[in-house]
Amino acid sequence: MKKILLAGALAMMAFAGYAQKVKPALKLVKGNTYYLSTLAHSVVKQTINGQLNNIDMTIEGKMSFKVLNVDSLYYMEVNYTKVGMNMQLPNGNVAFSSDDKDTTNIMARIMAGITNKPFTATLSKSGRIRSIENAENMITSMIDGFKEVPADKKGQLKTQLSQSFGSGALKSNLEMAMSVLPEVSVVKNDKWTIKNNLQGAMSAKMVSVYQLMDITPQSFVIHGNATIETDNTAGYKTVGNLPMKYNMKGTMVSDVVVDKATGWISSSKVKQNIDGAVEIKDSPQVPGGVTFPMSVVSETSTTNH
Repeated sequence: MKKILLAGALAMMAFAGYAQKVKPALKLVKGNTYYLSTLAHSVVKQTINGQLNNIDMTIEGKMSFKVLNVDSLYYMEVNYTKVGMNMQLPNGNVAFSSDDKDTTNIMARIMAGITNKPFTATLSKSGRIRSIENAENMITSMIDGFKEVPADKKGQLKTQLSQSFGSGALKSNLEMAMSVLPEVSVVKNDKWTIKNNLQGAMSAKMVSVYQLMDITPQSFVIHGNATIETDNTAGYKTVGNLPMKYNMKGTMVSDVVVDKATGWISSSKVKQNIDGAVEIKDSPQVPGGVTFPMSVVSETSTTNH
């Protein structure tokens, strides 16, 4: 009888350990700096007037996040410390990096111009991005340094860069990378849902369902499945001097390892697959306008160093 009771007690203890609730959350230290390094590979396919155009693109970036202050939120100074891009286009390859010292390469100068130009981010302890500030100042300061660019071209350049590096776009990019933690305590195999409104050249709604797959001595292991659908009520946006509208949807699958001690992402792998149609509005550049199919397949890996 004692053996039976002992076995029952051990079984209950094992179950209690299995079902123990945990609260993955950011536990960052004021004055410390944390990092995210990202490598993203995308293949964009477009068929325009019966002609298939493929764009193979690799983007590399590193960001630093210094904790300036902490209360119920984290107030952080954020910097791009490195940015680079390589594109294989139908008419040839182009590459530029913030490390490039060629002053005649305007894109390399843009990449260099946004590095080590701080903006601020406010994060909740569950990793939600509450606000991004001063990103537009970063862009304006960089563009003002291009003395050879005419004033009217500077306005166009600022609009284009804001679609990738403005406050709305940065908030969306950081949310896709960092907003994975639950708002409440969970046990292994629990699921939670996070909704994000993505901004940039393509406005979209993303609904993600995350699941706590495992708890190790050092990490929380999280898996996510998301749906993405563009906001079809949004108007045209100027992309490359053309008024464009996207009608696309797709999925995103993510596997994230979160450091137990800090709540910061140790590593992640994300696969995204979206397709649909792009509409270019009637304009002097494209008389009558045009609509064409487009698909984007991407894989992104992130580490904390």
